[in-house]
This record gives sequence, structure tokens and C-alpha cells, in this order.
Amino acid sequence: MPASSPRPLLVANSRTESAFEEIPIINLENARSTDPAIRRALADEIRDACINVGFFYIKNHGIPESMITSTVAAAKRFFALPVDVKQALDIHKSANFKGYTALLGENTNAENRGDLHEGFDLGWEDFNGGARTGDGAMSGENVWPDGLPGFREDVLQYYHAAIGVGKALFPLFALALDLPENFFEDKTTKPAAIMRLLYYPPQTGPVDDRVQGIGAHTEYCFTILWQDNLPALQVLNHAGKWIDAVPIPGTLVVNLGDQFARWTNDVFKSTVHRAVNRSGVERYSIPLFFGTDYDVKLEALPSCVSDDFPSKYEVVTAGEYVKSRLEATYAHSKGEH
Repeated sequence: MPASSPRPLLVANSRTESAFEEIPIINLENARSTDPAIRRALADEIRDACINVGFFYIKNHGIPESMITSTVAAAKRFFALPVDVKQALDIHKSANFKGYTALLGENTNAENRGDLHEGFDLGWEDFNGGARTGDGAMSGENVWPDGLPGFREDVLQYYHAAIGVGKALFPLFALALDLPENFFEDKTTKPAAIMRLLYYPPQTGPVDDRVQGIGAHTEYCFTILWQDNLPALQVLNHAGKWIDAVPIPGTLVVNLGDQFARWTNDVFKSTVHRAVNRSGVERYSIPLFFGTDYDVKLEALPSCVSDDFPSKYEVVTAGEYVKSRLEATYAHSKGEH
């Protein structure tokens, strides 16, 4: 294989021929090891998961269980508020996609009737209340509910801890792509970091396949997900089979998303997934959507294109892509406000 065609070589080293039946678990204990060989071995595990599955669990991620417990309790307090109190923070009243989303207020799959969950969205904010400039469509302040003492503090504590996990993963992604470990450093000085608290009511009664917790979709950037102990998340393998991403205590779920698919010319997978809560009880989850600075161009890496494998995607900035995806998600209910 000529040296000018690195993509097939990358795939040949890791691509499996059979459809995945389970999602790998990766131990991050050595993510900051001072031994380059140990970090390289960890990056190889990540590369295999990124090429073949597009999802993986991480354990020993560094976020204390007590912090997660406090954040989930805060989410439960918020979603238990009266509807009119939550609707005062409606996301359609925000110019920067911050705030509350009501049941069926989103529709991630255009063929469905709406997503059966409530959400609360926030972006970058330091503990002193400072927002951040240069965040494109997400620039500006968060909105917070009144009358929930400690809510903001608990949520922001987890938010910044999850950002720390994202920052620890980027050097490993770089190694997995045979790039210098600091390749993404200048591209994540103000990384996109949109976090959601999500509440899924029990989905009971007659089954309507057009109403799901979250319809089938891919993410716009890589996601770090905490999920409770109720099974709902499903990942679509390339044989068309839905694989359960069963909750595993002590882990988070990482989903690569479209940014990496665009960077790698689909060498790394952006995998379709959905959430269907048929447990009969309430479910909660907390995804952090983590990406590059908003002005970074999403263009195929040189190692992932060649004459035989030209770039598949139009070059756009990360901010443009995120904004277009958010607008499409919330267009479903925009006319109701």
C-alpha cells in the first residue's frame, strides 16, 4: 500500500468485519501516565473502539460518585418543579440555546412525533457566574431557576469535572490517530461544552414507535454521558441491529459524534443511537457534548484522505455545524412559542 494512502492502513489495522455485539469498556486509570508506551497502548484501545463501534465505556474517569449523586439529586429537584416555573426558562426564549425543554419539545428523528423527555441545557460558566465570549451561537449567560438553593453549584461542579474528562481524552484521541498528543491543544482553548440534564418519564401504554425518549440520531460532537441504572440507550451496529448500552456502575459512556467523523473522513464512526425508556419508571441522564473551539474548521485530517479516499464532507466551522444541528432539533416546537 503506498504511503500516500494512510486511511486503508489505519482501517486494516483495526477494522473488524463482523458487526459489534457489545460496547467495549476502557480503563482510563493510565490516561496521564508518564510512560509513553502505556499511553500508546491505551490510545490503541480507544482507536479500535472508535473505528469499529463509535462508542465505549470509560471507568476510573476521576469524577467522584458523591458529585454525581449530588448532581442527579439537583436534576430531580428541578424536574419536579411546577410546569409553569420550568416554562419560565423555556429554551425558545433564549438566543443561545440555554434553558428548559418540555416533553416532546425536540425531535431528533424527523420521522418521529417528538422526543419523550424534558431537558435543561447549560453552557460554559465559571463558579463566579462569568460567561464566556467567542462561543458562537452558545455565547451568553445561562439561565437558572429561582428557589432551588445549591442547584447551580451542584450542576456546575459536575459540568467542570466532566470537561476535565473531555480534556484528558483529547490527547488520547490524537495518539489514536497517530498525531502528536498536543494536536488538539490549540483547538480546545475554549472548547464547546454543552451539558444537558435529561428526565425521561415512563413510556407506558400503547407502543408508538414514532415517540421515543430520544429518536435515532448521531451527535454533533463527542459526548460524555452519565446514565442511571435503567436500560434505555441503544446503539445501532452496521448490521442494522440495536445493541443495548446497558448501564455499568462506575462508568461513563463516550460517543464520538460527527466532528470526529468529519475530521477522520469516517475512519472514526459517528454511530446512530436512541433512548427508549420501557422500564415503567422514571429515568435520568446527563450528557456533556464536548468539542473544539467554535471557530475551528472541521476538515479531514491529512492522514485520513488520499487520491483514492477524498474528503467526503464540506468544510465548515465547528460553531456553524453545532448551530445548524441545534436549530434543526428545536425547530419541531419553535412555532409553539
